[in-house]
Amino acid sequence: MFSSSMKDLFSGSKQVVGLDIGSSSLKLVDILKTPNKGYLLNHFSQIPLPRGVIVDGVVVEQEQLTESIKELFKHAKCKSKMIVTSLSGHSVVIKKATFPRVDEGELRDIISDEAGKYLPFDNMDEVNFDFQDLGENEFNPNQLDVLLVAAKKNIIAGYTEAVKNAGLSVVIMDVDSFALETMYEENYDFEDDDVDVLINIGASITNINVVRDGISIFTRDFALAGNAITEAIGEKLGLTFEEAEQIKINETDGNGQAESEIKDSILTYADPICSEIERSIDYFRSTNLRMGEIKHLLLSGGSTKIHGIAADLSQRLNIETEIINPFKKINLNRKVLEPEYLESIAPIATVGVGLALRRKGDK
Repeated sequence: MFSSSMKDLFSGSKQVVGLDIGSSSLKLVDILKTPNKGYLLNHFSQIPLPRGVIVDGVVVEQEQLTESIKELFKHAKCKSKMIVTSLSGHSVVIKKATFPRVDEGELRDIISDEAGKYLPFDNMDEVNFDFQDLGENEFNPNQLDVLLVAAKKNIIAGYTEAVKNAGLSVVIMDVDSFALETMYEENYDFEDDDVDVLINIGASITNINVVRDGISIFTRDFALAGNAITEAIGEKLGLTFEEAEQIKINETDGNGQAESEIKDSILTYADPICSEIERSIDYFRSTNLRMGEIKHLLLSGGSTKIHGIAADLSQRLNIETEIINPFKKINLNRKVLEPEYLESIAPIATVGVGLALRRKGDK
């Protein structure tokens, strides 16, 4: 199902909606492109997804996923049948490689013949893959740096079949990290050679995408994210997962009173994630010495609501850090959505916004 361009993995209808299928929730984002007001957020809905339906980016309970998708679309009263969704984590492999400098058609043939040398699959017939030309290799002008992305066909089918059984159609299959990139390109201004880091701390997976001049040059996903923080809080205080989740985000107890012990130390529960992000950025810096300094680190995901996490990462990495605003240049349909609501959902809507911004003919 992957096609000839990283940002056009499928060709699809312009009338699409973004469906962010996470391990803890489903999010539906509908963005219209208007002639006078540019992009317009027309609708946002989310519902929780039972634990165990999605595990490490793989659909485990397909029937339950189908029923949850039906419930979401019924709740949202969404009539669109064309869906943009994405893969993440261990279900997708992203790898940088170097190939001879040739035209795109010949490059595709070379990659088709040699992809097995670079991708960790025993049988490439069971895999769909795509690539992004990153341009001339910094050490050899006769070589091209290429970003390869691949996933097993049966993993892709787990998502597409669940969507199909809900009466819908996947017209574009993206990757979470690249959905972040799409959102960034539409909302943020950047100069040539600017290097920024986009990070999404989800429920079970953290996505990192380093972009230069708006184009991905380094990605990494790791299976340590918000659920690990919730579980640590629950173990410490003897709480259920749901109770600990409320404390993590709201820093309150069941009676709405401040939980001072957690409020003072909650950031320590996020330390393993912040340390892993720090190691990833240090690795990127050490292997990309000619890329220049990182200008900004932009955070998204539910765990960014933890007080002090942006400041902690900024101090660790000596990089200006802020929470992403996926609606920075997207107007709001005030007939159905309130501005205050936008602010509350911004950290968790980032991937969905990137998916909803996809259009036929993307390059």
